[in-house]
Amino acid sequence: MSLNLCFRRDAMKDVIEIRWHGRGGQGVVTAGKLLAETALGTGQYFQAFPDYGPERMGAPIRAYTRLSSKPITIHSQIENPDVVLVLDPTLLGTVPVAEGLQKDGTLLVNTSMKPQEVREITGFGTGKVFTVDASHIAIEEMGREITNTPMLGAFARATGLFNIDELDEQVRAWFGKKVSASVIEANIRALRRAAEEVQEG
Repeated sequence: MSLNLCFRRDAMKDVIEIRWHGRGGQGVVTAGKLLAETALGTGQYFQAFPDYGPERMGAPIRAYTRLSSKPITIHSQIENPDVVLVLDPTLLGTVPVAEGLQKDGTLLVNTSMKPQEVREITGFGTGKVFTVDASHIAIEEMGREITNTPMLGAFARATGLFNIDELDEQVRAWFGKKVSASVIEANIRALRRAAEEVQEG
């Protein structure tokens, strides 16, 4: 599948701002940190920080990541992100996930819906919309609905900010000796499969 990459590293903005939406316990904060560490491994600067709100399992939460080829001097929350990732599709229609998203920005949602359906629900009529059924991929490859790893794979393919091999390397380093080799390989399969199955519309 050939996708029109919206951010090429050789033409990267000074700062790329990313907002994550999910629910407590879904690995939203971990995904943001993992993306930031991947940036570090490729010589970029980064910030990664959460915004929990009600700190309870299942409550809507947000996390933020900034990436840049230069030192980052901004220290505020991200109001107008370039990219928004939604890990939980039940947030669509209940949380304004596209709020503040740049007109030429990118919206990536974990859902079995088509991108056009997401446009209709969110009202995001400009920019790019991508969907990937990360929940289905996670269950099939890892046996659990942990969607942060497949969403990172879809992010890499949708934005072109990282190649999948860079994320593969970082996922292996992140999990290291924390989990078994079989669990690491399951995460890698999910990462790469999501990159292949993401849809643009």
